[in-house]
Amino acid sequence: MNPLLLALLLAVLLSPIHAAADILRGHVVGVTDGDTITLLDAAMTQHKIRVAGIDAPEKKQPFGQRSKESLSALAYDKDLSIEWTKKDRYGRIVGKLIDRHGRDINLEQIRTGMAWHYKKYNKEQSPEDRDLYAAAEVAARGKRVGLWSDTNPEAPWDYRKAKRDEGE
Repeated sequence: MNPLLLALLLAVLLSPIHAAADILRGHVVGVTDGDTITLLDAAMTQHKIRVAGIDAPEKKQPFGQRSKESLSALAYDKDLSIEWTKKDRYGRIVGKLIDRHGRDINLEQIRTGMAWHYKKYNKEQSPEDRDLYAAAEVAARGKRVGLWSDTNPEAPWDYRKAKRDEGE
């Protein structure tokens, strides 16, 4: 086989594949917490949406309620487009929330210090979003905004693990 063709084939096969996102449009009728909403589509079907690329403080954590309030201000009673490629183990659509002005609501939650960039799943993000979200978290930490104003904020995944361990 031609070495150039082989190199090209290998590059294509080994490059990360980002599936084309499906788009769901609708009206936000509920905000559960800082990273989960309920969307009502044109067919009047409700969809639970897990905000992709972020993890917000749990309700009982410091900033948990403020994170929910922040997401409510950004999304509640608004028409959004959801770019998504998967559902989580609970059947929720995992997606990027885009408002009518093209603003990435997920990124706004990080910028304002109301969520962490959820690096555990960052390979599911486009390289551009991965870089934007990581940089937004670094900037929010540096400015000590939102949850970063705490002296030692506890990541929600650590909080959940500690709660599970307490139950064992």
